[in-house]
Amino acid sequence: MAIVLPPLPYAENALEPHYSARTIGFHYGKHHKAYVDNLNKLIAGTPMEAKALEEIIMSTAGDSSKTGIFNNAAQVWNHTFFWNCMRPGGGGRPTGDLAAKIGQTFGSYEKFAEQFKAAAVGRFGSGWGWLVREGGALKIMSTANADTPMTSKQTPLLTVDVWEHAYYLDYQNRRPDFVQTFLDHLVNWDFVAANLAKAK
Repeated sequence: MAIVLPPLPYAENALEPHYSARTIGFHYGKHHKAYVDNLNKLIAGTPMEAKALEEIIMSTAGDSSKTGIFNNAAQVWNHTFFWNCMRPGGGGRPTGDLAAKIGQTFGSYEKFAEQFKAAAVGRFGSGWGWLVREGGALKIMSTANADTPMTSKQTPLLTVDVWEHAYYLDYQNRRPDFVQTFLDHLVNWDFVAANLAKAK
């Protein structure tokens, strides 16, 4: 059972002017696709070929002999999750239970946004900024390279990709501007709220 590149949840130009079709063309069409292709090559002819993507990630995490498989599998998953964290006309403030939980945990949406941005911008080198559910609580964190919260028994709710290929064509070295734009104009809060509801 080959791992497939999932379709984008919107057209390549749907997030413009905040995230360009050119960036998505490279990011999704080249980088994300390469992780899928590499993973399929690495697992071909092995028992992992029959496993679901999440099973591959969990069974290879922390195993230095399977780092290549883990890195490609986790990057396939992280990127698919990232695309779903955005939508045309997104961003701004969440509503409902999610808004209440964010306010309860961080004090206000503004404080959440400030901490989320700090975690994502402050990640040295390549990686990801996350909002996760750990136990019954919300938590902001970042991971390096391909690492993903699911391997630490945390439930991912929201992520922003801060690998340079995620934003450099549109924002060059201005990672803070990209993360701010992500929060203001791109976040799919309905997806985040659905993740929180499933985690309960």
